[in-house]
Amino acid sequence: MSDERPSLMPLEGPFTSVLCVVAHPDDIEYGTAAVVHRWVGEGATVAYFLLTRGEAGIDTMPPERAGAVREAEERESARRVGVDVVEFGGLTDGAIEYGVPLRRAIAAAIRRHRPQLVVGQSWEMFFGPNMVNQADHRAVGLATLDAVADAGNRWLHRDLAEDGLEPWGGVEVLAVAGSAEPTHYVGVSEEEFEASVHSLEAHDAYNSVLPDDFPKPRALISMILGRGGEAAGVERAWTARVVVDRRTPPAGEPD
Repeated sequence: MSDERPSLMPLEGPFTSVLCVVAHPDDIEYGTAAVVHRWVGEGATVAYFLLTRGEAGIDTMPPERAGAVREAEERESARRVGVDVVEFGGLTDGAIEYGVPLRRAIAAAIRRHRPQLVVGQSWEMFFGPNMVNQADHRAVGLATLDAVADAGNRWLHRDLAEDGLEPWGGVEVLAVAGSAEPTHYVGVSEEEFEASVHSLEAHDAYNSVLPDDFPKPRALISMILGRGGEAAGVERAWTARVVVDRRTPPAGEPD
């Protein structure tokens, strides 16, 4: 570990309500589930919104069957970290396009759940060392960034208000998981680590057809959270790029 002082800042909680927005089943389980387990334990209401059912993710299983399998695995995965509300946007896996309809779908979810914290995914072109970030991830990540603003604007997506989804400008924090340029971290305890592993293991059908050299859930979560810990100066950590933080600073600190 470097002798240099870590530059990441702690992402302080607790949070009262959290919405995680991703493209596919298992996107949340690659590390974020560890901090979801913490937030639930601290009393937060946490909901998941997935734009697809991940139906194109299993080469040996046709999409019309895989979608139901992967949806069930995601619900079980969420249950293992204390999340009961899991919603799916019904878009086609592998064919998500950035645009106003996608922003509207995510803005609607934000208005439904009225979260304090939104956890999104990276829209950066690369994920890790020279690994191309998948197209759906990029589209959903960028649309989530814009939908946070859209959700609070009465004059965008006017039909949502007509359907009873009033504007919600109460998102105080937007944290982008998986960013190559994180700014914040949350330390992960042994209990939270084990919960995260258990959550990823729920994706049995998907995990079983991954290449033989792909890390198993325990090794993969250990690697992800271990790298985060190294960046933060702790044993294990979840890291994120905080791009919106509207919280009032503590008394005595400058605005």
